[in-house]
Amino acid sequence: MENNQVINKIAELETKKSVHISMTKSAHATFRKRLFDFDVSMQEVLELFANLAGENDSRAIDIIKEAKHLKRSRTIKKLTSSEVNNLYDAISENDPFEK
Repeated sequence: MENNQVINKIAELETKKSVHISMTKSAHATFRKRLFDFDVSMQEVLELFANLAGENDSRAIDIIKEAKHLKRSRTIKKLTSSEVNNLYDAISENDPFEK
């Protein structure tokens, strides 16, 4: 390997970030299978997604918005009825429209 190539490889390694993702076995398996069908790696797809999101690509932004919506829905579902009642009580006690 040439000196320039070695330097480029070292620079690439030193500037890369490592991302660790936790997901269900099912999500991992189906994602991996789908990517295998297209002969691409998870890294290739996730790096492309990160670049598209960074460039404000509408498809990537739509996925981010969907993830936000799903996260919000999960949070709301976790609320117990007493927590919901407490929230309503707190809101009604601090009603800015009430004089």
